[in-house]
Amino acid sequence: MNTKKKIHFEVSERKILLRFFDVLFVLVMLYIVGIIFNFDYFAITPTNFYWTLVLGVYVLLVGSVFEMYNLQVASNQFQVIRSIVLTSSTTVLFYLLTPFYTPTLPSNRIQILYFFLAIFLALFLWRMFYQKYLASHRFEKKVILISEKEMADELISGLKSIDPHYNIIAFVNTDETSAFKFKNNAVTILSVDNLQKFVSKNSISEIVIATQRTEEITVELYNKLLLLLENGFIIREYTQVYESLTQRIPVQFVARDFYKYFPFSRSNQNQLYLFFVRFFEIVIALTGITTGVILLPLILIGNAVGNKGKLFYTQIRVGKNGEEFRILKFRTMVKNAETDGAVFATTNDTRITPFGKFLRKSRIDEFPQFINILLGEMAVIGPRPERPVFVNEIAEVMPFYQTRHVVKPGLTGWAQVNYAYGDSIDDSLIKLQYDLYYIKHRSIFLDINIMIKTISTILFYRGQ
Repeated sequence: MNTKKKIHFEVSERKILLRFFDVLFVLVMLYIVGIIFNFDYFAITPTNFYWTLVLGVYVLLVGSVFEMYNLQVASNQFQVIRSIVLTSSTTVLFYLLTPFYTPTLPSNRIQILYFFLAIFLALFLWRMFYQKYLASHRFEKKVILISEKEMADELISGLKSIDPHYNIIAFVNTDETSAFKFKNNAVTILSVDNLQKFVSKNSISEIVIATQRTEEITVELYNKLLLLLENGFIIREYTQVYESLTQRIPVQFVARDFYKYFPFSRSNQNQLYLFFVRFFEIVIALTGITTGVILLPLILIGNAVGNKGKLFYTQIRVGKNGEEFRILKFRTMVKNAETDGAVFATTNDTRITPFGKFLRKSRIDEFPQFINILLGEMAVIGPRPERPVFVNEIAEVMPFYQTRHVVKPGLTGWAQVNYAYGDSIDDSLIKLQYDLYYIKHRSIFLDINIMIKTISTILFYRGQ
């Protein structure tokens, strides 16, 4: 059997590719500039190799903050140029201001200009090459789907909307006794007999099984799949594919069998991890409270002019294990904002005051919650705490919604940095998928990722 397949990079592989060549292009460009322009501020030699390591770390960390490794940003020319300018400028600034780990500041200021231009041009040229020759052509994956015919259209359109390069070109109709038509005519309907031949002729990358009925996988189909697996073809389960593409848990698909598909992260019981998390929470909370006290005079003036009322606002929220606590915030809405009962806050909510809008966008309204963190009622990272009335309302539609409460609610979280403001039950479902992903994969690396994305949210003024 011909197992030749086209090159395809997974999402994680694309991000590694971007990171590796960002650093490589920067170092090569600095080497070239050093030869052509007698640039001697940054030289790569065996005696000062740590300068190179520090620069590489700065490029990767600053690039992460300014979304250089967000694949949507990387594929958008305007957004990536903005990120390159910010990354280059900030990297150079940090590098110049840490001479203990980096070269001594150059006496000739033109050297600083060379340094900045080299980093900027390296990133610009590489990212333009990536957009033109890689982003569109090398990432397409041809896939065959095996599922119940009733769900086929929904699954295909769902995966396509998540990743345009994830192209389901064929569907195996396990029930050949009934006629079946796709809304999307581009998808070929295969019989079990034609599966192997189609795979060989069309450079298929992988086969996805999305059936919840074991009787759909007949002995004949099982043997065909086993033969393909032995010949090196990848066979994956739908929930695994969905999770890797979206970094969310597909609760709408697993539904009643949710807990079978959801092993909780070991970090939730890892005492060493929990100790370090709590230690850093206390440090961050004390830092946040101190910053809030410094900003308080300006906030008081803004509140007196733009809010005209009480500075603080408290509200009952649901915490870990379903226990209720009183969250503390700077007030951002008009007085008596809920005279008609509790409602979701929405984008461009008319109840939000002009100064309140600034507080929300900059996330300053959340600063009093550092007190909740210090008291142990909240964590720095976790699902955002919701009001009891909304918890009960959503739980009636999604019984597994209560799973969010196995960890402390957070000041920021995976859902907050990946999804816009939620003002409906449907939005709550999507945010729940992100929250459950965090609970399932909770780790120090995911925590650091969320912190970096949170900094990006603040710097780009994307608070809600």
